Formats: sequence, C-alpha cells, structure tokens
Amino acid sequence: MPAPVEAVISERYDALFNRTDVALTSDQLVQVLQQADVVITTVTDKWHPGIFDTTSIRTKLLANVGVGVNHIALEAARRAGIAVSNTPDVVTDDTADVAIALMLMAMRRLGEGERHLRSGAWGGLRPTFMLGRTLRGKTLGIVGYGRIGRAVARIAHDAFGMKILWHAPRDPKIDDPATAGPVSAERAGTLEELLQRADVVSLHCPATPETRHLINAETLALMPEHAYLINTARGDVVHEAALAEALKARAIAGAGLDVYEFEPSVSAELKELENVVLVPHLGSATIETRTNMGMRALQNVDAFVAGLPLPDRVV
Repeated sequence: MPAPVEAVISERYDALFNRTDVALTSDQLVQVLQQADVVITTVTDKWHPGIFDTTSIRTKLLANVGVGVNHIALEAARRAGIAVSNTPDVVTDDTADVAIALMLMAMRRLGEGERHLRSGAWGGLRPTFMLGRTLRGKTLGIVGYGRIGRAVARIAHDAFGMKILWHAPRDPKIDDPATAGPVSAERAGTLEELLQRADVVSLHCPATPETRHLINAETLALMPEHAYLINTARGDVVHEAALAEALKARAIAGAGLDVYEFEPSVSAELKELENVVLVPHLGSATIETRTNMGMRALQNVDAFVAGLPLPDRVV
C-alpha cells in the first residue's frame, strides 16, 4: 500500500508486508490465516471457500481495501469465525471520474486516435477524420444507483447536460442530500427498458450471483447500435466473450472497460478491437484515494483490536 499507510501500520502493529506487490497463492493465503490475527487484503487475493477449511486458523478479521468483496467467500469466512470489513465512501469520486473518462475516450475515439498517432500513420487534420460522438444531450443509463452511480449521474448531468436514466432493484440509501443524483433523473422500471433507451450504459452494481453476466448476448442485443457500454464495477457483471462479439459485429458502437471477467487476463478478442477502450483497473488509482482506502481499512483494524464494532463490517 502507499508508504504513509504502511508507516502507520508499522507504528501500531507487528506487521508483515507483501513486498513483492504480487498476489499471494492459495497456499500462501492459508499460511497467512495461520500466522496473522488480522489480514489487510485486496481484490487480487482470491479467498475461495477451500482456503477457510484449513486447520489452526488464527485470523479473526479480513480488512478489505476496496468496496467490492466478491473475491472473498463470505459465508466460508463467517463459518471460520472471521469478520470481513471493506472501505466504502472513499473510492466514490475517483471511480466516477474514470467512468466519465471512459465515456469520453470511447465516444471521442481518443484511445484509437492516440494509437493511430503513435504508429506514425497520422497525416494531419481532415474534416471527416476519426469522427466520434459528443456526450452532450445524450441519455446516460446507470445500472446500480449507489454512491458511485449517483456521482457519475451528477457529473454527467451538470458538466455535459446528459439525461439520466437509472435502474436498481432497491431504492438507494441516501444519507446526505449532497450525494443524491440529479433531481431530473428518471428511474427505469426494468433493466431492459434502460438498455433500450440509453445512448450510454454505465455499470455500477456490485458483483453478486444475481449480477453475474447481467450484461450478456441477450441484454446487449437490446442496446441500440449507436450505444456504448462502460464498466467500472466488477468484471464478471459482463460476459466478456459476448461483449467482444457484439463489438466485433458493431451491434453496439463501443465500450470502455476498467475491470475484466478473468482479471488480470483480458481476452485476446477485446485487445484486437479498436472500438473498445481498455484500462488496467484504475478506478481508485490516485495517491489520495489509495491512501484514504488504506487508512479506512486501518480504522476497522483499530476498532477490532480495541473490541469495538467494525465501522464497515460486511460479515
């Protein structure tokens, strides 16, 4: 983690750090559970159910640095007597910014344009060269209307005059009026309605068994040919092979992805296409936010050690 976070951890606790910055193997994760009282973890650590079947588990808290916890077998952790926390709130603004950036890159063909220039192929300005589409006045469909989805809605509406259409199975929990979406935002009755009406679809739902492959061949077929798909949520919300096929066939105009179904692996089919922007899970990747995420995880560790309720308990 960022140096300021590691410095504070070292001051407060007897800590062992993964200095390689490479995800631990399953066997190594088992060893960690046997050696540490508390584990601070990230999405790259795959805590599958079998890991928690080990004997002599010492760990009592997995403090996740990030909001999504789909990489942790929560029920298996609970059965093993391990609590799980996450870091909500602090990732909202930076992740929303990346969603907007992906919209601009995909619709204005900025990634494609940079590759064209770097290849040495650019011959100068031409009136009809590499024409994209503007965000202004378009309808943005937001799937999942939590903190990040609403932040995207505010930026898109206020900065670009986009019309906001959103869908979520439950009413959003809004603790602070400042985090609400635009007053003019319209709730779509169904996901199908949103996909049919939106010029841009931005995904902000959690990764759950219910949302796995929410975007697939059938739902992609509902989108207009001029529409774009943006994903800064979790990779397995999208059936990657179906998306590649839709992009190849120009069934939709383009896509912008920050997360992937088999991360860190990205399908060769997607990498070959010009009408998709691919960035390496940079949603929360600023010095400020990654530091705040680490400190938020540490707040949960401190509360656990003090015998207090976890501020961000998941299970």
